[in-house]
Amino acid sequence: MDPQVVDLGPGILAAFTTRSGGVSTPPWDSLDLGLGVGDDDRAVYTNRALLAAWAGVPVAFGTQVHGARVVVVDRPPAPDTPSVGEGDAYVTERVDVAVAVLVADCVPVLLADPEARVVAAVHAGRAGLLAGVVEAAVAALCERGGRPDRMRAAIGPSIAGRSYEVPATLRDEVAARVPETAATTAWGTPALDLAAGVAAVLAGRGITAVTALDRDTFTDPALYSHRRAVADGTTTGRACGVVRLLATQ
Repeated sequence: MDPQVVDLGPGILAAFTTRSGGVSTPPWDSLDLGLGVGDDDRAVYTNRALLAAWAGVPVAFGTQVHGARVVVVDRPPAPDTPSVGEGDAYVTERVDVAVAVLVADCVPVLLADPEARVVAAVHAGRAGLLAGVVEAAVAALCERGGRPDRMRAAIGPSIAGRSYEVPATLRDEVAARVPETAATTAWGTPALDLAAGVAAVLAGRGITAVTALDRDTFTDPALYSHRRAVADGTTTGRACGVVRLLATQ
């Protein structure tokens, strides 16, 4: 597997996976990390083991519900643990576990304060963004010694504003809360740009060291996209954003 690595500072390993490098068969091919999407569970657990081998530690996944609950991961999960808890942000100060969130159009956000030695993985879909999941994750890092002026963030691949068509009433509703989300599709209809909304929330919390990967899950065949799969009459898997603290020397 060859995930897209991002720099969140010294002592941090962070990346976003793509479809490639796993054992799942079509239409989930090949590095599907999501349980409950129709793929063979054995293949998903094998893919998760491949990710753990890459990360060098067990990877904690949770049950995502499009909310703002933060789960603090204080121990490595046992092998083949499907979930370490219900939430949409996962925080750890441990060096023996990585935290990850699953996505297939929603925005994966990775956060780290290399000096405070705390990291988070955040699942920011439309509902979670409005619920305040990004703010909740930043607050959880601050509670553990993090400081926004030291934090680094990476916004991973997600459906782009040019592809995420929504009714005008929905666009206006979301934009009333997060104005930066208002967008127009490539074909001229109302849309939402969730990644832009995440970036605005991070800036509003004082986080300026932000890397944003401009990869549109809807148009990039190397990435999983739920909305593209629905349009094609099929199904799809899940990629992830993953982050861990490396052991200090």
